[in-house]
Amino acid sequence: MADHEIVVGLVLERLAPSNPWGDYIWLPLQVLQGVPEASAWTELSRTADRVRYFAGAFAVKLYAAETGFYRDNLTADRAKLWVAMRPEGAEPPVEILVVTADPTEGEGYTETGTNLVETVDMPDWMAAEIAVFIEAHHVERVFEKRKRDKKPSGYIDRRLPGDGRPGDGRPGDGRPGEGGPGDGRSGDGGS
Repeated sequence: MADHEIVVGLVLERLAPSNPWGDYIWLPLQVLQGVPEASAWTELSRTADRVRYFAGAFAVKLYAAETGFYRDNLTADRAKLWVAMRPEGAEPPVEILVVTADPTEGEGYTETGTNLVETVDMPDWMAAEIAVFIEAHHVERVFEKRKRDKKPSGYIDRRLPGDGRPGDGRPGDGRPGEGGPGDGRSGDGGS
C-alpha cells in the first residue's frame, strides 16, 4: 500500500512510423496537475503524422522505503517520471502500466522486452511535493558489507581428497598436468 499518491493526468503523443513496416511510436508529453474532466483517450489534436491524447488519470505512488530512489531522481540534472506502456493493438491502443518517480521501478518494466518505457520531465510542482515526502519519510540506511561466515575453530573439512575440488592435485580435479585426463601420466593414452 502506497504511503502517498499524487494523481495526475497524462498526455501522450502517437507518432506515425518512419517506414511502412514500423509500429506507431508512443511518447508521454506531459503530466497535468489534477485531472481534467475529459474522459480517457480523448483526442486532443491531430496532424498528418501525430495525434495527441489525454490518456487518463494515473496515481504516482510513493513509498517511504523508496525515498532514496526519489531523492536520486530529484538531484539529477532534470527530474523525470517513467511511463510504462504495453501495446494493446485495440482500443485503447496502449495500456498504461505505471507512472512512477522511482527510476528503478521504471527500469524494471523494461525487463519483459514487450513494454514501452519512456520518460517525461517531472513538473516543478510535483518535484516540490515529492521533496516534502522525502523530508518527512527518509531514513538514511548505512551500507553494511556482508562478511563471510567464519568456520569455527577445530573445523574439519569432511570432503574426501580427490573429490574434484580445484587445486587438490588429485585425479579428477579438472586441472591438466595434475593427474587428470590427458596429462600423459594417467595411462589413458593422452599426450
